[in-house]
Amino acid sequence: MNVGAGGGADMNANTNTDTIKTTGVGGGSGTSTDLSRGALGRYGEELAARRLAEAGMAVLGRNWRCGRAGEIDIVARDGDVLVVCEVKTRRHGGFQHPMAAVTPDKARRLRCLAERWIHAHGGAPPGGVRIDLVGVLLPRRGAAVVDHVRGVA
Repeated sequence: MNVGAGGGADMNANTNTDTIKTTGVGGGSGTSTDLSRGALGRYGEELAARRLAEAGMAVLGRNWRCGRAGEIDIVARDGDVLVVCEVKTRRHGGFQHPMAAVTPDKARRLRCLAERWIHAHGGAPPGGVRIDLVGVLLPRRGAAVVDHVRGVA
């Protein structure tokens, strides 16, 4: 099986950008300065899962681990397509945008993890598999910016 064939996507062509308030997760009023590194990642994944659900996708699982091979942040279904989603969350003022964090090595690892998930869950869906990226940028004040790029790897 060739997961994510096609060599990637034009980052500008398929980007959906939304602004989501940084309040309400877990009932807190969370600002980006209130979050530890682990909490920052979990918060970004919560915003990403919400964004995917709002886009009409069904979230099938979160933080699926496959031994030493790694972890899939979010597994979702978009119609008859299985979506393996990597989430990158950064605070405003960092050195790079969250989208820049998916290197060719990371993309290969995600394709491998997608194949392992398919094997563990009974095979590929009729629409195939797509690997998406959600980048979450938390400003010092105000709403988080959530970018969703489809078919990055």
